[in-house]
Amino acid sequence: MNGSLVCHDTAPDDIAAIEHLLDLSFGSGRHSKTSYRLREGNTPVPGLSLVVRDQGVRLAGSISFWPLAIGVGQSKALLLGPLAVHPDRQKLGIGLELMRQGLARAREQGHGLVLLVGDEPYYARVGFRRLPPGLVTLPGPVDPNRFLYLELRPGALQGVSGLAQAPRSAALAIPEGAQAEEKYGQA
Repeated sequence: MNGSLVCHDTAPDDIAAIEHLLDLSFGSGRHSKTSYRLREGNTPVPGLSLVVRDQGVRLAGSISFWPLAIGVGQSKALLLGPLAVHPDRQKLGIGLELMRQGLARAREQGHGLVLLVGDEPYYARVGFRRLPPGLVTLPGPVDPNRFLYLELRPGALQGVSGLAQAPRSAALAIPEGAQAEEKYGQA
């Protein structure tokens, strides 16, 4: 990884470039994936959407994290993704650095559990493992071999089960024990 790699908070001016990068990386059919059902009507967690720019200008990579509510008890978790790196900037450590910094920020905010749908060998490099079968379901089909989790707080997966969905209110996005104003600012 290049020692000059710096992750920045996503700015409103980045949205069009991020959408272009996501289309370039995943194709326009990406919106039909089950993980996108969890983003519809949902808002990324403030402070956890990051970008990397080449020489401060062109978007080289992006990541975001979305709040989830799981099961009847509405257990809180984050959905990582999409994580995208420009095709001509892959294999330089950009995606790993985006994940490391995003996960560190999520831990600092008090989040305990992160889920994603992705390639286990890649995400295992930052600690993700395959989710036990049948524990958590998504609102659509997903390959169970690609449904992964990471505990940011030991034991965060314990007692979590059921359907993952976008939270019904912004309050569900706040990690247990955290104050909304301190962690997320104004709504």
